[in-house]
Amino acid sequence: MANYNILIKESAAKELGKIPKKNLNHIISKIQSLAKNPRPHGAKRLSAQERYRIRQGDYRIVYSIQDEDLTGQIYKIAHKQDVYRSE
Repeated sequence: MANYNILIKESAAKELGKIPKKNLNHIISKIQSLAKNPRPHGAKRLSAQERYRIRQGDYRIVYSIQDEDLTGQIYKIAHKQDVYRSE
């Protein structure tokens, strides 16, 4: 399987900057792992959108996958209480 190119939206990058350092390394490694496997065990497809979410501790990473281009885009990185509120 080919590696995917993972892009992070500017808004998601800002959210990443607000995450406590104790959780940051785990989240970054989870994002990096999406390049090899964009639909890992535990990934859930969001019903209202063409997006997926994965869990990392108390945080959620919301992303989309474009198989034809071998790209993925991170849309949101937030605490589980805040992640599904409107963007």
